[in-house]
Amino acid sequence: RNPRSGSGWRRSLTLELVNELKRLGFQPRLFRNRERLDAWMRIAENAARVRCLVAAGGDGTAADLFNRHPGVPLALLPVGTENLLARGLGIPASGRNVARIIALGNCRTLDLCALGSRRFALMASAGFDAQVIHRVHSGRIGHISHLAYFQPICESLRTYSHEPLSVWCDNDPTPVSTRQVVIVNFPMYALGLPMARRADPSDGLLDLRLFQGGSAFQMVRYFCNLALGRHEQLPDVVCRTARCVRIASRKPVPLQVDGDPAGTTPAEVCVLPGALQVFVSDTPR
Repeated sequence: RNPRSGSGWRRSLTLELVNELKRLGFQPRLFRNRERLDAWMRIAENAARVRCLVAAGGDGTAADLFNRHPGVPLALLPVGTENLLARGLGIPASGRNVARIIALGNCRTLDLCALGSRRFALMASAGFDAQVIHRVHSGRIGHISHLAYFQPICESLRTYSHEPLSVWCDNDPTPVSTRQVVIVNFPMYALGLPMARRADPSDGLLDLRLFQGGSAFQMVRYFCNLALGRHEQLPDVVCRTARCVRIASRKPVPLQVDGDPAGTTPAEVCVLPGALQVFVSDTPR
């Protein structure tokens, strides 16, 4: 369980999951400390008995687990702020239902993405969007609500400099010039907005949306069109697919992956086909 993701109903759902797993004949172990989980998993006898690891939190908790324990099947109890991975897979915020999904045993094989040695499942971005994420997390104490983004968005609209970015796709020697890069594995973005409607997390490809305007006005314009589902038709939004993407800039530009800060440019993002197995309620693919 993510120790920073709050308490209350989240704790109740986690205990509901544990109790239902016990009723179904499993022997669940609850770890609040990630280092203790790592130590427990290093014991070969323990790791051999694991059916899956359950991420009780948000997208960041899931990413933490598949980075720490690659190759181990994952189940999701979505009790974070966004829960885009669980939402995209149709997994409910119900401890009882997640326990039954685990018992059913259906897994879906998904692609992951890599920024250096860091793996992520949903999306990465460079530019304004990532600057907001950096500001939000710089003051994080506990659980992040949607309201926590309001002031960082306003501050970024006022102060962000929109540095030019150059983007190379696969082996294409000619870069695309832009001001914001969004690299998508799943169709949905923050607030469940459809950043890349045709994105498929099991096709071995990354979907890129490159926003070439660079001002506070343009950021607001892009968001309004994104909310209306029209951003992909804008003349200054470039849509591409690639297996590997390289991003460079003259000055360091902030990066984020799956809603967490990820340093600054330069960067290279590549797809990892079939790198994750997730328990889902439907038949496996």
